[in-house]
Amino acid sequence: MKITVIGAGHVGATLAQRIVDNDLVKDLVLVDIVEGIPQGKALDMWESTPVLGSDCRVIGTNSYEETKDSDIVVITAGLPRKPGMSREDLLAKNVEIVKSVTKQAVEFSPNAILVVVSNPLDAMAWTALKVSGFEPHRVFGMAGVLDTARYRSFIALELNVSTKDIQALVLGGHGDSMVPLPRYTMVGGIPLTELLPQDRIDAIVERTRKGGGEIVSLLKTGSAYYATSAAIYEMVESIVKDKKRLLPGSAYLQGEYGFHDIYLGVPIKIGRTGVEKIFELRLTEEEKNALARSAGDVKRTIEKIKL
Repeated sequence: MKITVIGAGHVGATLAQRIVDNDLVKDLVLVDIVEGIPQGKALDMWESTPVLGSDCRVIGTNSYEETKDSDIVVITAGLPRKPGMSREDLLAKNVEIVKSVTKQAVEFSPNAILVVVSNPLDAMAWTALKVSGFEPHRVFGMAGVLDTARYRSFIALELNVSTKDIQALVLGGHGDSMVPLPRYTMVGGIPLTELLPQDRIDAIVERTRKGGGEIVSLLKTGSAYYATSAAIYEMVESIVKDKKRLLPGSAYLQGEYGFHDIYLGVPIKIGRTGVEKIFELRLTEEEKNALARSAGDVKRTIEKIKL
């Protein structure tokens, strides 16, 4: 299989390195508009393969000809968040970037699956869908895996337990109104609500919602990329190996959960053809209302997009 990663910044380059490290595919293309950056990073990664025992061939380029016939295209291109910026602040400029790279990518890879990472995530996935003209199951966004990973990591810190024993789920838009679900959170098979008082759960939920901003404020000149790239890799691996993982992802809703023509974080099954199933959970009224508020935020952002 062949994977193209658009954007050779921290997220794209770290994702590419994870793909190389795990020898996931035979062909990997790293694309960026800055001359020399994708070429240099790709060469550096290729020179690491004898040490790693990987046969993943990495090519860096500024054009899209090299991406021809990619099976998966991951879109990470866009401006990163800076301190004080919301994901929505990036909207106008990143819409133009995502429109441009999507058009060029699908011209050379009309049968690819698009995995969107650029922010504001849900709105950018919607943009990629409309620009590409692809079926909705072939265009989805990475958000829920990252948000859930942050949620799980904070729970592990609070309880001083292994992250491996924590199963959790975060729904909604990839923003401050995301909806972590404590009711569906288990630690070694024990409900989180049995292990922590409500005030500590509320604090963890709030930290999860602000997780991206917390890292942006610390880095000052960029945004998160280690956890982000790990989350993307988990989704991409499920496509390549047809693992059919049940993961939270930003999928196009056409009536599910009562929403239409919107991308929103929900549980999805990811396999060789992309999004193979959207799972609808039974939610309490409080959870439904929280999800509706999150969907409203996403909808308002989408309405600002001019294609």
